[in-house]
Order: sequence, then C-alpha cells, then structure tokens
Amino acid sequence: MSDKHIETEVNEPLNQEEAVAPEETETKATEAADSKAAEAQEAEEETNVADTQTKLEEELASLKDQNLRLFAEFENHRKRTAKERLELFSTANQELMIALLPVLDDFERALKNLEGEAAEGVKLIYNKFENTLKNKGLKPMENAAGKAFDVETMEAITRIPAPDKKLKGKVVDQIEKGYQLGNKIIRYAKVVVGE
Repeated sequence: MSDKHIETEVNEPLNQEEAVAPEETETKATEAADSKAAEAQEAEEETNVADTQTKLEEELASLKDQNLRLFAEFENHRKRTAKERLELFSTANQELMIALLPVLDDFERALKNLEGEAAEGVKLIYNKFENTLKNKGLKPMENAAGKAFDVETMEAITRIPAPDKKLKGKVVDQIEKGYQLGNKIIRYAKVVVGE
C-alpha cells in the first residue's frame, strides 16, 4: 500500500460510534444520569404527595367522624336536659302535694260520716280542693279493690284469708287511694290482699 492510502485510513473513523468525541459521550451520560435522577425525584415527590394526600384524607375523615359524634352527644344532652326540665316543672309541687294528701283523705272520711247541710258545705269545699289539686297535675289512681295485686302501683298493708276463692291473690280492700303527679306515682295505694 502506498503511504497516502495509509494516511487516509488512519484519518477516517472506522464507524459512527468512534466518530463521537469523548466529551460528547460524557455529556450524554451525565444528561442521562441527570434525567434518571430527575425522574426518580419526580416519582418520589409524587409518592410523597400521594402519601400526604392520603394522610390528609384520613385525618379529614377522622375529624368529620369526631364532629358527628360531638354533635350527636350535644343533641342527646340537649334533649335529656329539656326532658328533665319538663319533669321538674311537672313535679315541682310534689312535696306540697304529698303534704296535702292527708287533708284530702280527711275530707273524704268526713264526707262519709256527715249528714245534712254540714255535709253539703264540706262537699263543696272538698270538690273545690280536689279540683284545684287536679289542675296542678294530681290524679287519683283507680280503685284497686277486686283487682290483682300489682307491686308497681300498690302497697300491701296486710294479708288476710280471702273471703272468696276469686279474691285469692287479689285486693280485698283499699285503705288509702294512690295518687300520681303527672306520670309519677307520689303515693302508692294501700291495700289488703287476700290469701
């Protein structure tokens, strides 16, 4: 071969990869590494954002639940205190009513033993007194004579042998009436029960 031909071979690159300068190769490698690092950083940031968003959504759900529970508790408290207030108003006179019940009983006993004009005057006073107490919420309970003994509404004073088999376990006689103030029993009916 001639010298010229050899020079040409040396000066010509063998392929395209050899034609790229080493500086360009380093730049491309650095750019590729930077782009991979940027992609990794973006993926990490997206993961962090997603984690933060998930945590915030969980915290929001928790706060909403807590808010609902507090609201429900407040509503229950408000309703309970309103109910207690109504009960207090309806039974505010309870002590006075209990103190007046023996007077009402005495009127009833007096009416059974009086006759004539005196009985009429006492009856008028009794009716006025009884109506005043009813207007304030006092209600007499039904006469218990002949009914089955009920522990919830009656107080047994004594037990006697039943005069009739039908009265066994039932009320033979009522000694004192029972009374309610509103829906609350303030005096149980005092009864005699047959055995």
